[in-house]
Amino acid sequence: MNKLVIKLGTSTLTQGTKQLSRRYMLEIARQIVDLREQGKQIVLVTSGAVAAGRELLGHPTVERYWPSKQMFASVGQGHLMQIWADLFGLFNVHVGQLLLTRGDFSNRGRYLNIRDTLQCLLKHHVLPVINENDTVATKDIRVGDNDNLAALVANIIAADRLILLTDQKGLYTADPRQNPDAKLIPFVKHIDESILDLAGGSSHSLGLGTGGMMTKIQAAHLASQSGTSTTIASSASSNVLLEIAEGKSVGTLFLAETTARESRKRWLLSEKHQGTINIDAGAEHKLRYGGASLLAVGIVRASSSFERGAIVQLVSAIGKPIAVGMANYGSREIEKLIGSHSKHIEDILGYSYGPEIIHRDNMTRIKFREATQNDNS
Repeated sequence: MNKLVIKLGTSTLTQGTKQLSRRYMLEIARQIVDLREQGKQIVLVTSGAVAAGRELLGHPTVERYWPSKQMFASVGQGHLMQIWADLFGLFNVHVGQLLLTRGDFSNRGRYLNIRDTLQCLLKHHVLPVINENDTVATKDIRVGDNDNLAALVANIIAADRLILLTDQKGLYTADPRQNPDAKLIPFVKHIDESILDLAGGSSHSLGLGTGGMMTKIQAAHLASQSGTSTTIASSASSNVLLEIAEGKSVGTLFLAETTARESRKRWLLSEKHQGTINIDAGAEHKLRYGGASLLAVGIVRASSSFERGAIVQLVSAIGKPIAVGMANYGSREIEKLIGSHSKHIEDILGYSYGPEIIHRDNMTRIKFREATQNDNS
């Protein structure tokens, strides 16, 4: 487990009170710093902006409608980030904030921008701290809970493990608050209706959180389908993050049902092509046998009009489809870059999204039969 997404809910951050628990947040920060010092890449998904806003405003009585929550989030988000910045600053760790909505994941251009930002933050050892952008989100573009937001983030960075901390030790055979004979389920191979039935509802009596066990199971299922295993565990367990990273049996482990590579391959092959890039023999050889990324120097032409983030088909010099991938540049940009060295991209365009036209992690080789089936669809 070298790449982890850790999600903390409001009830975890407040530890059952109406205030953010700085003592608990410091303990989480310490464990995350320890994991980073072990060489692990960490992304933190944190709730708590609304609770922080209520705290700052003295818990006023307001109308129970969406703008009130957005007001609290607006007031509290900066306060929440300042607390995290101060706590991680004690360990000389810098944090970077990302506020996201579902629309950021469904738009390919914004999806790539999120991915590139996260990769750059991790590369430069800055801790990404993510929350849903409640201040501008509407019903149509909200993720709705940070459990599923964390699963989307795990997918975008191909995380090895998603960790969801909660007020329960994991998934039980029955509600442990009502049934003393309920037993903890140590691991789940496949999430089906029987598992969903065990999830029950939310346990948040203070009205501060939006998630419950059901949203965590949904998030685990989403992560599982994209190649990430998920652990649901109690936030009250001492050194819980360190123990999970060590591979100890903590909470409930939901196994991934595929690998991240296989999931990405299936997605790329299932998407309808939006354009074609013709490559020369040298680029074809490197793609086929060297597992290389596609660079501008190996491109002959770009057919059709497509935007950055489009799924395109790569065609050899003799017109044979050999791969599909997600383009880092649009067709108009690629036309300007054809045959150029990667170091000249910024000089030509005035900006750069990186040296690769298509990165090898976002590309998969195809058989002719697969290409034909995709075109016919």
